[in-house]
Amino acid sequence: MITIAEAIKSINPNAEFVYTEEDINTIEWHNGTTPISVSDIQAKQTELQTAYDNAEYQRNRAKEYPSWQEQLDMQYWDKVNGTSTWQDAIAKVKSDNPKE
Repeated sequence: MITIAEAIKSINPNAEFVYTEEDINTIEWHNGTTPISVSDIQAKQTELQTAYDNAEYQRNRAKEYPSWQEQLDMQYWDKVNGTSTWQDAIAKVKSDNPKE
């Protein structure tokens, strides 16, 4: 879940503020920070959450890809042996974790 702070910092990276326990109605703006409306913060939270959710396949792929060292080793041995081990491994990760 995207936090209030993440949404605010996305809108204004220099914002200074405090709030209590994820209660958007308790935000106090400090050191001359221009207040951001609750509706703008909530809209930004929704936007950021959607982007995060849409990138789930990328996070899943990153966990499943072999390390760079393993991939380079696969590519070397594929070249030597005329095989497609590396290509097959990458295709499987992509197939198991489609973009859509």
